[in-house]
Amino acid sequence: MRYAFPLVAILLVALALPAAAQTPVTGSDLQRLQDNVTEIAGSISAVRTRDPRLADSLQTRLQDLSDEVTYLKVRLRKESTVPRAEYIDLLDRIDRLRSEARNPPAPETRVSPTEIPVGTEFDVRLQTRLNSGTAKVEDRFDATTLAAFEKNGRVLVPAGSVMRGIVRSVTPAGRGLDRKGSMTLLFDRFTIEGRTYSIRATVEQALEGQGDTGKVAAGAGVGAIIGGILGGFKGALAGILIGGGGTIAATEGSDVDLPPGTVLRVRMDAPLDVAQ
Repeated sequence: MRYAFPLVAILLVALALPAAAQTPVTGSDLQRLQDNVTEIAGSISAVRTRDPRLADSLQTRLQDLSDEVTYLKVRLRKESTVPRAEYIDLLDRIDRLRSEARNPPAPETRVSPTEIPVGTEFDVRLQTRLNSGTAKVEDRFDATTLAAFEKNGRVLVPAGSVMRGIVRSVTPAGRGLDRKGSMTLLFDRFTIEGRTYSIRATVEQALEGQGDTGKVAAGAGVGAIIGGILGGFKGALAGILIGGGGTIAATEGSDVDLPPGTVLRVRMDAPLDVAQ
């Protein structure tokens, strides 16, 4: 009877252990882990089309888990046993990653502090005359900004910066009252503090200017800003109508005539980042 108590104690401890802890890890269990890893790889491929940065992060974690699965396979083959706790822990981490890959968070939309957003309007002053009776397709022209554009307290576009435009189409006025002149003007270049950027911008309004255009064209800085204020403009230019896509048409049977000093209100149709 002297061995009865130790034997009973051992039996009680064995019965107290969870059944799962006593179940050996098999090759089928590890193959289940491998199948889950393969499934997650497919989910990450779908994530990559929407958020490449998140996909890279998930892929790195998946590779680490895959390496652990390989390690357990080798261990099972060499030692014929793998601790059940290690298997369960790895299974839980793989399941968590699978859930993240299946339901990724929406990608963050980060706007650069130096980005000029779509829809931003600039008032620019023409430096040369544009007339539908004399202009040709592909003619180039320049206009200078009247006021500085600021964002978060920082000047991104000083007054006096140069927008370059192009005549995309032109129709001279013909004989008779029904033949009205028209031009389509687009802006494709923006020179800011010596750097030139490609842009897409269209004319939304034409305003009658006054004063000396040279004051604004002098360059960026206080002088240019004062020049813009002194030059000013009166109001909408009479005798023209501006439609979609930057098309300017005469309202009567005549040519569209935009003299030097005319102020065009220009809308940015694509964002522009002026980061140095």
